[in-house]
Amino acid sequence: MGLDIDLKTEDLVKKLLVGDITALPKLISLVEKGSPDVPAVLDLIHPHTGNAQRIGITGPPGAGKSTLVESITTNLRQDGITVGVLVVDPSSPFSGGAILGDRVRMRDHYLDQGVFIRSIATRGATGGLSVLVPRALKLLDAAGFDIILLETAGVGQTDLDVMDVVDTVAVVIVPEAGDAIQVMKAGLLEIADIFVVNKSDRSGAKRMANDLRLNVHLGSKNDWWEPPVLLTQGHRNVGIDELVSSLRQHRDTLEKTNHLSKIRQLQRRKEFEVSVREEITNRLIEATDSSPKIIELIRKIDSDEIDPIVGAHNFLDDEGILSP
Repeated sequence: MGLDIDLKTEDLVKKLLVGDITALPKLISLVEKGSPDVPAVLDLIHPHTGNAQRIGITGPPGAGKSTLVESITTNLRQDGITVGVLVVDPSSPFSGGAILGDRVRMRDHYLDQGVFIRSIATRGATGGLSVLVPRALKLLDAAGFDIILLETAGVGQTDLDVMDVVDTVAVVIVPEAGDAIQVMKAGLLEIADIFVVNKSDRSGAKRMANDLRLNVHLGSKNDWWEPPVLLTQGHRNVGIDELVSSLRQHRDTLEKTNHLSKIRQLQRRKEFEVSVREEITNRLIEATDSSPKIIELIRKIDSDEIDPIVGAHNFLDDEGILSP
């Protein structure tokens, strides 16, 4: 038996699956708003996902990620490859929406039918990615885009969980970021499939690239892929051909070594666990004012009659506690 879904939403899904991209923004908005139709939407599109290559572009603010994404998109479009771009922006403290709008990004591609650009808010999620991101990625995948580029917010160490939603992670840094040791301390060495030293016309770029290559070689995380370290100048389109070639090579290597299926299996498990936590939290919040058991449990915690950890165990052990 299928999940309940509004007829208008179901119509949007049908349009999406036949290539009508005008349905995509509306469906992503439903995901952002937490519509009750979202599980049914994901259920309907599930058989049509898993085909797109998902690439994460991450790194600190000011590294030139947006310019690189634009240059990569231009390169791919020259080969007729369709591109979906999802930009994770800092959330507005007032509206919860993305501060940076789609219209200020990638002006050269805004009217290109083979490119879709959308900003999505982080909403304060740890790791820089909210639970909304993997769901939006699935919609882009089901829409039939060949490649999906996910540009993260780039806030310190908060982008490390990008590896949980993409196939390939490109870490973008600039010479001013310091030495390779600082990159390692930030945890970027562990998640990078490709290192990009952008703005390589600046002083110290070659030295940083050489330091990174040495550290990557000594600390390679597996025996089937050693992350290349590339020099680029996104604003001048320098090194973009090599970057796109490396992105393709990593995808090919993932498939040949059977690691793509393993990575996605781990990602599905992680998404399941995150979704369970989210759903339990939402149901707890909804039941706070309606379930007598929840009201009594919270009263005991508030009045210090029981320890919060004990309260959590009591909550999980009582199967009917969420019943009104």
